[in-house]
Amino acid sequence: MRAVLASLMVVGAAAFVAQPKVHRLEATPATVAYGWYDAAGAPVLRIASGDIIDVDTLLTNTPAGLARAGVAADQIQDSLKAITEQVSREKRGPGGHILTGPVFVEGAEPGDTLEVKILSIDLAIPYGYNGCSGYMRENCDATSPARTRVIPLDARTMTAAFAPGIVIPLRPFFGSMGVAPPPAAGRISSNPPWIHAGNLDNKALVAGTTLFIPVHATGALFEVGDGHAAQGDGEVDQTAIETSLRGRLQLIVRKGMTLVWPRAETPTDYISMGTDEDLAKATRIAIQEMIDFLVAEKRLDRMTAYQLTSIAGNVAMTQLVDGKVGVHVKMPKEIFR
Repeated sequence: MRAVLASLMVVGAAAFVAQPKVHRLEATPATVAYGWYDAAGAPVLRIASGDIIDVDTLLTNTPAGLARAGVAADQIQDSLKAITEQVSREKRGPGGHILTGPVFVEGAEPGDTLEVKILSIDLAIPYGYNGCSGYMRENCDATSPARTRVIPLDARTMTAAFAPGIVIPLRPFFGSMGVAPPPAAGRISSNPPWIHAGNLDNKALVAGTTLFIPVHATGALFEVGDGHAAQGDGEVDQTAIETSLRGRLQLIVRKGMTLVWPRAETPTDYISMGTDEDLAKATRIAIQEMIDFLVAEKRLDRMTAYQLTSIAGNVAMTQLVDGKVGVHVKMPKEIFR
């Protein structure tokens, strides 16, 4: 009996030790990267592999911009006011997103992969906005007060009333989740996505999805932001329903998993991604990434993987408006038995 009890105590202690630690990370002037990803960026938090961050992110705007759009002063977050007031111009850019981080993940080294499990995403404010620019900005009316359209968000029904008779279901996600780029790249803009992930604007990256990002710098230096309450593939006018979000993300270092481009996995699909200034090149990258995935993970030969991608894969334009366009390929899991 004593042996059994001792064994149970050991198992219980091991289970206790294995519980990941949860780190609360608020968005403050000291905890954001305003418009950049950088391998030389100073971490604002250090965590163990497998730990969870409970993180705040802020919409991509300023108090002055929101006020011009009609948002009442008491509805503008104090954290946004503090950051725009206290983060100097010299510490911003070259992009425009307010990203929370960088987060240093112990054990992450170049050649590893950072697995980002998106555990939950919640609305932080009762509104979002949509601008008008992007891919076909000739359709925008510069004189219209609706050029920046403030959209109420209903957290109870998870819908947004876009206009009379038009209701948008909300599927919140972070437009930007990424790691530091290779050190030789220096400080890069938060605007275009790349091999470090970053501003992917992939609407499939909702709660329940896992994102895999190749690591390029010690500690990975993960950042997150650019919250979206809803978005269509393409993000054609350059904005979704932009809003502030709070999420719980588990960050896991994957040794022995070497990627060139980010990938994702939802409960229903495997997703490959590609970005480039040229849409045709981005498309070729995303398709080849899916072929490579099928060869490595499903043990298909290259020709069979290519054929399967044509038969069952779904190629979509992720976004068209961030300097580098994005393309992704979704492969349904249900075909594998």
